[in-house]
Amino acid sequence: MLVLTRKLGESIAIDDHIKIRVVQIKGKQVRLGIEAPKDTKIHREEVYLAIQTQNEESATSQPDSARAASELLKP
Repeated sequence: MLVLTRKLGESIAIDDHIKIRVVQIKGKQVRLGIEAPKDTKIHREEVYLAIQTQNEESATSQPDSARAASELLKP
């Protein structure tokens, strides 16, 4: 892990396309601004982990369960 020290208004660059800037420091919180291409997915870690868990659960779901759920949703 690379650890950097930045002050308010300073930034770091990742490759040629991503820039992370310290926008605000308030107590123990740091607000970061991220400039990246629109096709770059950016999530807070807890959201990313929830997405990964949901994807894994969807990939391992049983076809019968999906069929039963679709039957319940039919009018």
